[in-house]
Amino acid sequence: MKNLIRLILSAIILLFSQAGTADENLLGYIKGAETLPTGSWEIYQVLTSRSNKGTGAYGALDSKTEFEYGVTDSFSASAALKMLKLETSGISVDGYLPKDNSLSMRPSGFEFGAKYNFLSPAKDDIGLSAYFSFESSWIDKHSGQDKDTYTTELLLIVQKYFLEGELVWATNFGLESTYAKRHPVQDLPANFEWSTEPEMELGLGLGTGLSYRIVPKWFLGAEALYETEFETSVGQERWSYFAGPSIHYASQDWWATLTWFGQIVGGGEQFDEQDSKELHLIEKTKEEVRFKVGFNF
Repeated sequence: MKNLIRLILSAIILLFSQAGTADENLLGYIKGAETLPTGSWEIYQVLTSRSNKGTGAYGALDSKTEFEYGVTDSFSASAALKMLKLETSGISVDGYLPKDNSLSMRPSGFEFGAKYNFLSPAKDDIGLSAYFSFESSWIDKHSGQDKDTYTTELLLIVQKYFLEGELVWATNFGLESTYAKRHPVQDLPANFEWSTEPEMELGLGLGTGLSYRIVPKWFLGAEALYETEFETSVGQERWSYFAGPSIHYASQDWWATLTWFGQIVGGGEQFDEQDSKELHLIEKTKEEVRFKVGFNF
């Protein structure tokens, strides 16, 4: 975690002296409504550190390398490779975390996405876009065990510029559906629950954020996200609220965003060893740090 933060800060300092684009990410978790211009490319690198489950030791680093192309001024398509690094010890949760695990950084899945812009926030009173994605993964991001997962997401994006673009507001409404099937795990503790039957899950999300330009090229922001998930056999399985600050820097050819996200409150399924009963710490952690950088072509 400390090494990741040092790396991010060093990158920002080194890039400070450089001199936005339509689809630059002002916030870490909340998407904007803009799409890329026709024929343009953008490459994104996203690193997300997830840590602290309230007991034992838990740390995960998600990597997403994404290529986006402006098919038309209103339609963008993207493809991404996802990777995962995970270290967990001293935590055992029925159905979720079977045993200690250590994974070096490795490919874990891929994702395809498409965004269509109905109203441009730069040209109309308010911006409106729809985003659709399909993801396939073969490693469980929580436990690091083998798990086949197929997820589709539909996102409605609203964005508004204020003060001639100095203040930007964005809100996302999301619907996610997931099919998942765990692989068997050898040498499990006695009486440990680890179902290999297929599961169907439905997730809902609502997020909003503000970003304000404090000086040329630099934005300070804040964002919040509510997520809940319903599973076939248990109904509402979990819910959580995350919120935190963001800082964004943009030059002509590249941009970078750093976000700290802390879990404010959560509920649903819990485990006995977690130190807070006001949080959901089975599939979520107490905090996340996300760094995003994009390059335009």
